[in-house]
Amino acid sequence: MKSIAPIFLVFFWLLSCHQSQNQGKIDQGFSSLEKLETKPKSFAIVIHGGAGTILRENMSAEQERQYRDKLEEAIKVGHQILKDGGSSLDAVERTINVLEDSPLFNAGKGAVLTNEGTAELDASIMDGKTLNAGASAGTKTVKNPISLARVIMEKSPHVMMASQGADIYANEQGLSIVDPSYFIVENRVQSLKRLQEAEKKKKTSQKQGFYDSKIKDSKFGTVGCVALDKNGNLAAGTSTGGMMNKRWGRVGDSPIIGAGTYANNSTCGVSCTGWGEFFIRGMVAYDISALMAYKGMTLKEAAKEVIQKKVPEMGGDGGLIAIDKTGEVVMEFNTAGMFRASMNDQGDLYIGMFSE
Repeated sequence: MKSIAPIFLVFFWLLSCHQSQNQGKIDQGFSSLEKLETKPKSFAIVIHGGAGTILRENMSAEQERQYRDKLEEAIKVGHQILKDGGSSLDAVERTINVLEDSPLFNAGKGAVLTNEGTAELDASIMDGKTLNAGASAGTKTVKNPISLARVIMEKSPHVMMASQGADIYANEQGLSIVDPSYFIVENRVQSLKRLQEAEKKKKTSQKQGFYDSKIKDSKFGTVGCVALDKNGNLAAGTSTGGMMNKRWGRVGDSPIIGAGTYANNSTCGVSCTGWGEFFIRGMVAYDISALMAYKGMTLKEAAKEVIQKKVPEMGGDGGLIAIDKTGEVVMEFNTAGMFRASMNDQGDLYIGMFSE
């Protein structure tokens, strides 16, 4: 027995060393896991400037350069906010501000004009973390409607305000107020005149003239932005002047949560552009999220199902931009083109206009 005892001592010593080594590996594994869990998530941003008959042959090289430059300027503003650790809401608002201030798009300055030659502006924004949302419709003096939508979301008990009341509220909240003439640019004036003259020549009813195939694109040009920040929070926003020659206080999908704008951290953020009446009927923005949540579709699958199948089957057209909770970006449209741009956490920039 005495001769066997040293052997047992050596065995237990080796077993102890092995357990210590394994425990060290386990501890190291937990340490790595903790680092992985606290590592900031990827961030991404995507924008659109409207969808429609956007063809290369109809655009001069100078016009194409102007659109590309403005899209790049806008998305870099939001990307920098996200890169610096800012919120997706800040990125969405500030990015859309740039597009609203540009006469190139149908939002803010340069918005299409109503039948009376005035600008009536709509916007909405949604926070994917809280599902809180804000929107305004038919404002005439608010320089940046997307900023009003955010103030309504964060400082009022309401989701949507409209017309004169929304203008009054914006003024009370200290937002930038401008004379209605600020929004009017000459090319929109001329476009409205051509449209109204064409309607008179056709001698059709108001409704038939309103939806004439030759002027369908008068409803496009809406701007939007979706962003995912480093904290994993999604936000989406949309701003527009609506449809050219609109009457009777017509409101499209852009200020309607679930139709033109939607964001939910558990699925995705979406901003739409197109024929608003159909996007309202289809609740397009929310439908993307619902397909992901209830049918297990990917963002790409859901966007394709809605834009390439559901909307056309109803008779509508347009497009959308979206980001899911992992940072996957989608830009889907069924028109000839859509002004669009995206950037990821690596700084990769994509700008597109045509259906390439």
